[in-house]
Amino acid sequence: MGNNHVTVLEIDLNAIEHNLNEFKSKLNPETKVMAVVKAFGYGSNALEIAKFLAPKVAYFAVAYLDEGIDLRHAGIKTPILVLHPQKINLEQIIKLNLEPNVYSITLLKAVIEETKSLKVRNYPIHIKFNTGLNRLGFTKKDIPEISALLNSQNSVFVKSVFSHIAASEDLNEREFTLAQINNFKKISTQFISQLSTTPFRHMLNTSGIINYASEAQFDMVRLGIGLYGFANEDAETAKLRNVITLKSVISQINTIEKGDTVGYNRAFKAAETVRTATIPIGHADGISRQFGNGIGYVYINGEKAPIVGNVCMDMMMVNVTDIDCNEGDEVLIFKDQDHIEELAKRTNTIPYELLTAISQRVKRSLK
Repeated sequence: MGNNHVTVLEIDLNAIEHNLNEFKSKLNPETKVMAVVKAFGYGSNALEIAKFLAPKVAYFAVAYLDEGIDLRHAGIKTPILVLHPQKINLEQIIKLNLEPNVYSITLLKAVIEETKSLKVRNYPIHIKFNTGLNRLGFTKKDIPEISALLNSQNSVFVKSVFSHIAASEDLNEREFTLAQINNFKKISTQFISQLSTTPFRHMLNTSGIINYASEAQFDMVRLGIGLYGFANEDAETAKLRNVITLKSVISQINTIEKGDTVGYNRAFKAAETVRTATIPIGHADGISRQFGNGIGYVYINGEKAPIVGNVCMDMMMVNVTDIDCNEGDEVLIFKDQDHIEELAKRTNTIPYELLTAISQRVKRSLK
């Protein structure tokens, strides 16, 4: 089935390449890059981005099995780390040559059991240590049990050891972050010393690369939001190119007389005569109701047009009283990084949430 929806998310692959190279310029030449393409490539198009990046990166990371399946079915041969595998998925993970993040004793035992039952030897797994995010991962006290389990079998081996920084973008938390890095160095060194092989190590995310490349670069870094044009700080984002542009069109222009109302629950009441434009995009497409009633705005012919009343499921109305525009004109729902960051601030969230909310019914287009 083709997607004929007039609302389109444009993805600029050249901008992604520029952003990758910008982050690589902060790293040692031998440091590997893991491109994080989970959540449909942060709301864009994981398959096309992965195909494009495959020759340029060492690894991909996804959150769940299904995302890994999609990449393998698209012909991606690059190693893929599954960040949040579940016991129930292990057979499929192994059959597709996906590499699980192992974060608990239960999961480690299950992976060893599954590889044995599939008669697989030396299957790559990744061991995650929790150093302060307190989300997933082993702790230092687990090392004796993990290493004993690993050293008593030959069906799996540890490809990498990693951890995740809790506040890499917040320099007020520098002391905490440096303690996390130091903790990871100690834990990983102790753990690796118990193994017969030498796994590689990785800890840094996008903001980590910017702020801690000299302290914690290790062998690889994990680049997520930075690929898509955001660096969590203005000066660094300015060096990146815009990847994502969300576009639609004006379906209808209406004149609203003084006293008339617009939209559900009559949320907007005209204090004077105004013109509104109706656009075919709504909260089912990822434009939250929080953007309603003047909080969000779009661009039409270079001018800002505030959202009028409540965002509907499939449509929204904007104020075009002072904008020279016609039915069929292009509307920029997300114009660039500055626009997305401003909308995120106005709704008390972060660009990640706005990007990953863009519904799969919105057509994706590469440029």
